[in-house]
Amino acid sequence: MRHAVRQATEAGLDGLLITPGPDLVYLTGHRPPVTERLTMLLLLAGVPGPAPTTKPALVVPALELPGDQPDLEVVAWPDGEDPYAIVAGRLRDGRHAISDSAWAMHLIALQEAAPGVRYTSMTATLPMLRAVKDEAEVALLAAAGAAADATYEQILSVRFAGRTERQVAADLARLLREHGHEQVDFTIVASGPNGANPHHDIGDRVLREGDMVVLDFGGLKDGYGSDTTRTVHVGPPSAPEQEVFDVVRAAQQAAFEAVRPGVACQEIDRVARQLIEDAGYGEFFIHRTGHGIGLTTHEPPYLVRGEERPLVPGMCFSIEPGIYLPGRFGVRIEDIVTVTETGGRRLNTTGHGLAIVG
Repeated sequence: MRHAVRQATEAGLDGLLITPGPDLVYLTGHRPPVTERLTMLLLLAGVPGPAPTTKPALVVPALELPGDQPDLEVVAWPDGEDPYAIVAGRLRDGRHAISDSAWAMHLIALQEAAPGVRYTSMTATLPMLRAVKDEAEVALLAAAGAAADATYEQILSVRFAGRTERQVAADLARLLREHGHEQVDFTIVASGPNGANPHHDIGDRVLREGDMVVLDFGGLKDGYGSDTTRTVHVGPPSAPEQEVFDVVRAAQQAAFEAVRPGVACQEIDRVARQLIEDAGYGEFFIHRTGHGIGLTTHEPPYLVRGEERPLVPGMCFSIEPGIYLPGRFGVRIEDIVTVTETGGRRLNTTGHGLAIVG
């Protein structure tokens, strides 16, 4: 919370208003239900110094009191009392950042209760609040990555031909849970021409010999995310398929090798994109090269053109170039990478070759 207040002060904010979601978990460990009843952490900023001058306050419904929170003043409100008046009475006029996930009904009620307060989004003003992970967080992300890797190793022995995308996706979800994921967020199985859609929604297409298959899956393990993509082939690939795969594999490797402190986020995207363009497939690489990961699957930093923010040790993000040929197939290879003092370290360690499945 002190770190958040320092960042807020440097950004010219007068305070932070945190609602249930990843920011609240990050700052307090509290995971309340997301309902129409207001829960909000109030952090006052704008005062120079190593710590806030006012103890952070957590305004919560009386029936949802958190466990022990020694660093917080817990302000409970019973049904029938106006929680927005409580919050407004503790705010000073000025510019406050509010969680991106705040409900519109809560924000509108606060605007009416505290007309002297101006609001901006957390991501717009403090995009790097959770971007730099400490050693414990990197360890949790590595464990989630290892669980996803174990899932991939096992899925290679599952039968693909003659089964539907939905059936293979169910196997992925089951294996993720068996390897410790408490939450499965996505299991993309994009076969044949469906692979040309990066975010294909699984369906009942039956996989068959000759299909390229993009497998993109992940979720949360012990609160931190996994996200990995491997592309496999049902039976031996054709020469054109192997060529496209090799280009994506080289682009992913080149982007990984470009990771080091001080390099701009957009440079990682440029390296991968340039290699794919030089091979003649530039128009078929239709998304950014990567996104941050932590308590949520997608969060800053983003490896995309125009993002000039430099890489910092402790940042964790995906590197996932792809080529998508409409009506034919797609290829994507994705690892989660953390920035070290000297370069990058992959948190996914399964092979990058084109695995042949049956």
